Formats: sequence, structure tokens, C-alpha cells
Amino acid sequence: MSSPDPQVRAARNPGPGAVPRGPVVAVTGAASGVGALLTERLAASDEVGQVVAVDERRGECTAAQWHTLDVRDPAIAEKLRGADVVVHLAVDLDLETDPAARSAYNVRGTQTVLTAAAAAGVRRVVLCTSAMVYGALPDNELPLSEDAELRATAEATGVGDLLEIERLGRRAPRAHPGLNVTVVRPAVLVGGTDTALTRYFESPRLLVVAGSRPAWQFCHVDDLCSALEYAVLEKVEGELAVGCEGWLEQEEVEELSGIRRMELPSAVALGAAARLHRIGLTPSPAGDLAYTMYPWVVSGSRLHDAGWRPQWANEEVLAELLEEVAGRHTVAGRRLGRKDATAAGAAGATVALLGTAALVRRARRARRR
Repeated sequence: MSSPDPQVRAARNPGPGAVPRGPVVAVTGAASGVGALLTERLAASDEVGQVVAVDERRGECTAAQWHTLDVRDPAIAEKLRGADVVVHLAVDLDLETDPAARSAYNVRGTQTVLTAAAAAGVRRVVLCTSAMVYGALPDNELPLSEDAELRATAEATGVGDLLEIERLGRRAPRAHPGLNVTVVRPAVLVGGTDTALTRYFESPRLLVVAGSRPAWQFCHVDDLCSALEYAVLEKVEGELAVGCEGWLEQEEVEELSGIRRMELPSAVALGAAARLHRIGLTPSPAGDLAYTMYPWVVSGSRLHDAGWRPQWANEEVLAELLEEVAGRHTVAGRRLGRKDATAAGAAGATVALLGTAALVRRARRARRR
């Protein structure tokens, strides 16, 4: 997205002493990913007075006022002074990050931003987690309402961090009267993202656990950004779920993707995933598999009641995802090099998974030497 005309930019980012025409919005994690897209979107909006961008490096949006610092630094309070709304997107969910370091960053960063926002007189903080916090369970309603109980556990990648972020968000208004917290929970996020769920579509076969009932709902990053903008402009508040309308059954996903399934008994699939993760061969814990086994589709009723509508359909987002992952090769959540991918393709994903026992035995022998 190109930057606005300089005169327009000057009007939207007035100098000291001038009164902005709309809210002053600070975005953390503004240099990349969803943060960068939202920063550009808000800077181009006629309804936003000024955008303050916070990250450890400067991003490309020239229309924003940049502050380069770690969100865990208490000095962020001074940088947020004068902001009406803070959108906290500096959350690390990278599959390759050390889990302990990732959790420490995510929890401490959120704590610091919420405390700093209250100290700076900010009236609203918008947090972005995931619909994964509802949990993927066989008895989930289709779709889940925003008020549904959060039944996820910390067994899947980053979900423990997201649950803690939500807990901090619920506590903040009690600890800091006058601070409003809105939480946005997207479905499977697609558009320049790399997660255990997007890697599912990089496999030579789509793993289906026997007896499971998957239901796929996607959320394009463009729709997430528009939902975040609704929250920023106070058109909607509270706990919000966002995603495409409806969902796709596993058979529809297979037909649309052209990728055939590989069906395994639950004990085999979960046991293999747990062992591969335990010996360090894959970044994804066994808990990630639940989100490909059971439904966690959300209704998004609060956003809909406020007039928001997704611009993308599930079929369209899946098509974009398949285009993004083309040429990548993953087995059990682990990215393979070209040589490994050729071998896996020749042997088949079934052999790759069912060969776990041999891998485990080999790793044990190596440790005993």
C-alpha cells in the first residue's frame, strides 16, 4: 500500500499544538506482519488523527511517528503519552522461537504495555489473540459465540501465552479504572503468516485423525486489520471473534486443495506427534493436532452487529494460502529441505510418520553413546 500524499499526511499527523481530527492510535509491533499492515491502514484513514508506531526497528510507513524500543521497556509509557488507543501486536508466536523465551517476551510485553497505557492516560487497549483460546473440542458448538467458555489448554504452540494475555486483559480494567480493553480473536490467520495450521497445508498428505470432525474457518489478514480498525474507532468493543462466514468441512478442503488425505488412528497420530516433538525433530507439540481434529469455528456476531463484514470467503483464503505455501514441504510440522522433501515425497507422508519409532530409537541410541 502506498503512502498518502504529503499534504494529506501532514493533515493526518499534525504538529505539536494542533488538535488531531480523530483519535491518536499507537501500534506496537508496527514494523512487520499484521502490525505493519494495520499501521498503513490507520495512517491512510480519514477517521484517525495520528498514528504512533512502536517497534524494535523502524518500519516502512512514513506517515507514522516512530519510536524504536522493546515493548518490555517501561520507557514505553512516555512514548504512549497523548495516545487515545493502543493496539498491542508485539506478540511472538514463531514456531522456531524457544518456548520459554517466547512466553517471557509475550507475557512481560503485554504486562508492560497495559501498565504503561494506564499510566499514560490511554483510554483503550486493543489486544489480538486467536480463536484458538476457545479450544478445539469434539463437543464445540458450530459456530461458537464470543461468550463461549475459553476451554483451551497450554498444550498447543503459543496458546498458553494467548490465554495469559487474555487474563491480563481482563484484569487490567480492574487494576486501572478508566482503561477499556478490547480483545480480537481471529480464526486461522492467512496472509504472510507461518503457523502450525498453515504448515498443515504444506504436507504431501493432509493428516486426518480417524473419528475426528474438523471444520476449517480462515481469517485473511486484511479482514483482521479492518476488524482491528473497528475496535480502534470504538465501533465495537469487548471480546470479538473474526473470521470468514461459515466454514469448510474436511472433504471440501481436500477437494479444493487437491491434496489427498492420510488417515491414522488417534493413538498413532498423537503418539507420533508427541514423540517427534519430545526429541526435537518437530517444532509443533501434539496439542497442535487438536486444532485439525475438532471444530473451533466462531460466529463473529458482535462485529456483524456493528456493521462489519468480511471481504474474503473461506474458499478464497484457502486458495491464497495454497499459493503462499507452494513449493514448501513439511512433515509433522517440520520444514524439510529439498533433499529431505524428495525423500519424503518418494516414501510418502505415511512412511514419514510411521517411521517415528525408528527415529526415536536412533535418538535414544545417540544419547546413550
